Amino acid sequence: MEVFLLPVITLVITWVLGAGFTKLLIPKLEEKQFRQFVRDEGPKSHHKKTGTPSMGGLAIIAATWVGALAVAIFSHGVTAGLIAVLVAMVLFGSIGFKDDYEKAVKKNNKGLSAKQKVVMQFVFSLAFAIYAYLYSGGNTFESSAIWIPIFNVTLDLGIFYIPFVMFVMIAFSNSVNLTDGLDGLASGITALVAFFMVIASVSFGYYQDMPILFGAVSGACLGFLMLNKNPAKIFMGDTGSMALGGVLSAGALMMKLEFLLAIAGIIYVIEALSVIIQVSYYKRTKKRIFKMAPIHHHFELCGMSEKKVVVMFWCFAMVTCIVAILIMNI
Repeated sequence: MEVFLLPVITLVITWVLGAGFTKLLIPKLEEKQFRQFVRDEGPKSHHKKTGTPSMGGLAIIAATWVGALAVAIFSHGVTAGLIAVLVAMVLFGSIGFKDDYEKAVKKNNKGLSAKQKVVMQFVFSLAFAIYAYLYSGGNTFESSAIWIPIFNVTLDLGIFYIPFVMFVMIAFSNSVNLTDGLDGLASGITALVAFFMVIASVSFGYYQDMPILFGAVSGACLGFLMLNKNPAKIFMGDTGSMALGGVLSAGALMMKLEFLLAIAGIIYVIEALSVIIQVSYYKRTKKRIFKMAPIHHHFELCGMSEKKVVVMFWCFAMVTCIVAILIMNI
């Protein structure tokens, strides 16, 4: 019970911190004119969002760091694993920050080029992959092994574990980034998925600090959501979405729970696949499968209100988290 109490306390602390930091950040971002610029090709209903402060992910990162480290220090101490995952959050968040900065300050609506993003993601994920190759898994798994739930099979990938980690981190950070397209969508889904990871990490008990980490992420997202819900007063920007993708994947990789994360957060996978399918099909046929991708825009253009789409996706994420819990206990 005490093991579960710590992440819950962390969640509450970071919920307050997340809301407080976000509220303090809004006027600062407005003063610096770090505002959202909506692309012309996006849904017309989103054009009214132009000018809303962006880079709110800074508040999520700050709340996660302060909450996780504070609880860790006062409970069992800060571990190298916790620091490694928090650093991964900052590194991936820095990619998003650079992208947001290009859009907000330099008025380059496209931000960083795809090549620039991939290069930075490659370097940062490689650094974490080397660390995970040496130290992940605790006393339960070989550091280069992966665990496949349902079948309860463990595979040792050896040196190939490094490219596996890189793929997971790059894919997940981009998937969360694509999910961040509606008010409260990414922050609400990530709060749910991160709380599932609290349950999973407590259940398996691999790391004492990972439940605290995921409690901090969930709470920070909930605090941010209070000002990010429709109509949003602030957006997390790529700063937040890339950071969240980085921290979720890094934490899951440390515990060998990346496949459970993919099940609980399958909405991220669906969002990314909708873009891949749309682009691939259009290149071959010059026709579109969806009215617009990522798929949350498809539902908007089918006539659903933004609020309904967000709530529907939240409910779907809640169901997939429950499914992941059931699979975890098979």
